[in-house]
Amino acid sequence: MANELPEDLVRYLPMLYRRHPWHGITCGEDSPRKVIAYIEIVPTDTVKYELDKRTGYLKVDRPQQFSNVYPSLYGLIPQTYCGEKIGQLCSERTGKPGIKGDGDPLDICVLCERDITHGDILVPAIPIGGLRMIDGDEADDKIIAVLEGDAVYGSITEVDQLPSTLLDRLEHYFLTYKQAPGLDRAKVEIPDIYGRHEAYDVIRRSQDDYESSYGEVKRTKEILASTTGKS
Repeated sequence: MANELPEDLVRYLPMLYRRHPWHGITCGEDSPRKVIAYIEIVPTDTVKYELDKRTGYLKVDRPQQFSNVYPSLYGLIPQTYCGEKIGQLCSERTGKPGIKGDGDPLDICVLCERDITHGDILVPAIPIGGLRMIDGDEADDKIIAVLEGDAVYGSITEVDQLPSTLLDRLEHYFLTYKQAPGLDRAKVEIPDIYGRHEAYDVIRRSQDDYESSYGEVKRTKEILASTTGKS
């Protein structure tokens, strides 16, 4: 095969290099019904961590300056991208023209009962809805999901089954976490909280946007997988 890599090279690559959490890991065979989420931040973190897009390592973005606490596990869905299709969907749903995707992977909040004490982990998550968030003129959706098998949240299938106080907490966090005294920032708004099937559509569109922007990266990974027999 013209695309085959040397067998020894393929065999030892996983031992030498860590897979990039955004590009090197799939979002799961059952997506969008179930996805693999890469967790960057947990509720006990006092520092905001985020994925370094170039290296794939978790980096310190900034210390948390205010009393806001993340209300859930927070991270991204691998091999997604908020681009043209995400922006178009937001414009269609809100009637606001000119919305574009924020140029990042699709964000996800994962609810679970047990304390998970650090990020930089993968968790199986079941999407149940999402927050349609607009930051300035950019769509910045937050998928809401539950940890698969969780004793408290695992049986929830729709976002409206969550306690209203928990939804209020999620909404309040994302409306206020960028606010700082004396600083002018673009307006953040959440015009809609949507259900499971809309979340599926958002995930699919973000996967299409990823294919449009990073299709060659995805195909390179597929070549490696076909050579090794591993995904």
